[in-house]
Amino acid sequence: MSTTERLYYNDSHLIEFEARVVDVTERVSGWAAMILNRTAFYPTGGGQPSDTGTLNSLRVVECIDDGEKGVLHVVKGPTPSIGSIVKGRIDWPRRLDHMQQHTGQHILSQAFVTLFNAPTKSFRVLDQSCEIDVELTNPTTEIIERAVELANNVIWEDRPVTIRNVTADEAAGLPLRKDPAREGELRLIEVEGFDLTPCGGTHAYRTGEVGMIAVRSWERAKGLTRIEFVCGVRALADYRSANKSAREIAALLSTGREDAPDLAARLLEENKELHRRVRALEEIAAGVEAEKLFASAQAGPDGGRVISQTFDRRDAEWLRNLAHALIAHPKTIVLLGSRDQGTARLIFARSPDAEGDMNALMREACATLDGRGGGKPDMAQGGGKDLEKLDEAIAASVERLKRNAETL
Repeated sequence: MSTTERLYYNDSHLIEFEARVVDVTERVSGWAAMILNRTAFYPTGGGQPSDTGTLNSLRVVECIDDGEKGVLHVVKGPTPSIGSIVKGRIDWPRRLDHMQQHTGQHILSQAFVTLFNAPTKSFRVLDQSCEIDVELTNPTTEIIERAVELANNVIWEDRPVTIRNVTADEAAGLPLRKDPAREGELRLIEVEGFDLTPCGGTHAYRTGEVGMIAVRSWERAKGLTRIEFVCGVRALADYRSANKSAREIAALLSTGREDAPDLAARLLEENKELHRRVRALEEIAAGVEAEKLFASAQAGPDGGRVISQTFDRRDAEWLRNLAHALIAHPKTIVLLGSRDQGTARLIFARSPDAEGDMNALMREACATLDGRGGGKPDMAQGGGKDLEKLDEAIAASVERLKRNAETL
């Protein structure tokens, strides 16, 4: 049996208490862990993070459930001696937040069971939101919103949330939403007329304290449906953030918030069409550029040409178009580079009748640029972070081609 009486079991709104220190141990971090004879601090467990607060002037940064030994209160600073009396205070905003999320989860999970016979398999309180993994076979936004609507109706009815302590035999005859995770006496959380679940967490007095539930997103994950949601103060913060983004986007589009999604969709479609037209024009321009570069390149004794050139603000697709246009000429090798969006880009290519391993050449050039790349013997691409060495990398590649040609 635990040496710590857990006050939060009976009163989740208790935030001040006095207790006696029964043990102090040093942690690897250099901090200390105190065990008290009684505590209102909730330790991490059941998907709910621990409380934080103070013991006298000491900051409690985490609480850990150490089973029969009790609740470990991890503190920073000089600890009181064993047997001394300390005054504890819980950080109420954090406790309220966790109560809202956990009670909200019970209500939302029961809503999925009530409507779709879809039990919750896991629950997590994250820094900004919460997650449940639900056995929902064919999830849709409409189905999930139906469960959210039912859950919010239960919240707004302001039903009592009560605690029941029962034996295992008594629990066996009750309509529990999930099977208990341990044996012996059970602590049940009951949402009047709606949900009855074994749980050791902190919960609201009434459902109205949860405020509301809002789903942020959902996805299929490991055969389950993962639902990200927020309750209470988090729901308000999420609304404020989403509303701010919506208003700013609407202002950029010179339209109302409600009209912004349709207008944005039209603009995106127009942008795709413009992008297609630009790419078609770039292919034409690349052909013209290729003819200029080919005409200005000096042919070698065998009639072959090595064409090297660097550009500014040209992306990889533009370089590929230019390379393809150039290697349409016989016995042609092209070494092209571009400084684009803070990155040095490279395209090396050769016509089928030209000699040279573009893949090997690319790897050496990328090493100079502190980057990586590769491809096939006839065409390779890559890049790196060192923009200042772009010209150097291409010049070195030209020299390697000349040395290789001389050894043939």
